[in-house]
Amino acid sequence: MDFELSEEHRMLKDLVARFVRDELTPLEAGVMAREAEGKGAYLAPEEHARLDEVSRRLGLWGLDAPEDVGGSDLPMVAMVGVEEELGRTVTPYTLPPDSPNLRMLMATVDERQRAAYLAPYVAGKTVSAIGISEPGAGSDPAAMTTRAVRDGDDWVIDGRKIWISRADHADFTILMAVTDKEKGARGGVSAFLVDKGTPGFNVLRRIPMLGGQYTYEIALEGCRVEGWKLLGQEGAGFAPMQTRLGTRRIQMAAWSVGMAQRALDMVVDYAPQRKTFGVPLSERQAIQWWVAEAATKIHAARLMTYDCAWKLDQGRDVRSEISMIKWYATEMAYETVDRAMQAFGAMGMTKELPLQLMQAKLRTMRIYDGPTEVHKWVVARNLLGTRR
Repeated sequence: MDFELSEEHRMLKDLVARFVRDELTPLEAGVMAREAEGKGAYLAPEEHARLDEVSRRLGLWGLDAPEDVGGSDLPMVAMVGVEEELGRTVTPYTLPPDSPNLRMLMATVDERQRAAYLAPYVAGKTVSAIGISEPGAGSDPAAMTTRAVRDGDDWVIDGRKIWISRADHADFTILMAVTDKEKGARGGVSAFLVDKGTPGFNVLRRIPMLGGQYTYEIALEGCRVEGWKLLGQEGAGFAPMQTRLGTRRIQMAAWSVGMAQRALDMVVDYAPQRKTFGVPLSERQAIQWWVAEAATKIHAARLMTYDCAWKLDQGRDVRSEISMIKWYATEMAYETVDRAMQAFGAMGMTKELPLQLMQAKLRTMRIYDGPTEVHKWVVARNLLGTRR
């Protein structure tokens, strides 16, 4: 049993770490200042353009995309190391293309869609969004009410979607809709590719979220989609949707490890310098225990995430493992960052340190792509055989 990354994957992880250190971390002050002013945590257009230029030059685009469309076809194990390093910064930057939607496209596109959607996406020419959640439906896909009905060769979609990132500017949105009400989630949900500007695709409102982020609510009102933009087979949208969700959950676990590791590093650097009542914080048992517990839990979460990624690369069923790492890593990181904020005292409460943006991001991560309670339920259900 080998617990080391291959030399190639270790070198990639180190390259991303240098990119984060040299390019992303220096931009944090500006991101935090904009968020503190209520403008949102975002990059200026010129900053984003420069990061795109540098990351492309370093060969960091399309890391897990197929080689025949310009990607490197790296396994999930390699991507865990990449995402952990990206998780160490609060500068909001994604190496193109975003892996979850990429992997859903990889699992479903036909040749026409491959040329029209997948290839430009891998090349960084387009931005995507995905519409799954609905007002009132939460984490239950069986409660989905957005309908897609055939009309000649086309589909007409009606319904509502919510909590969609990038819905206002995405070039296309992967949209989930019910195509067979009787079958529901078991053979009655399909995926569609809806282009920006399609009549009937209406962005209703921008929703301010914690940490200076935004999501959107959309209404689909007689939204007509050409027949060839059905993604995958009719009624078979649930499985590739789970591929997409599983990818995001592994990504989130890796981000959590990265955030927790940075928070721990900050405490380790700070505790020997800060004295209370004449004694360094590093000599206080409470701080020592926090550090020991954080280091242990980070180590466990990192190993769990790599184990899940390795099994996925081997083609195994990792539904339980994905739920385990999603809830454990996000909860672990939230606790670690919270304790780091406590260790920094009043300074930990300011918007001058990255800890507050990390905490806000982790708080949302404990909810989206399945809240902690649902993932615990999934694990228990699989062990106890109570799935209906």
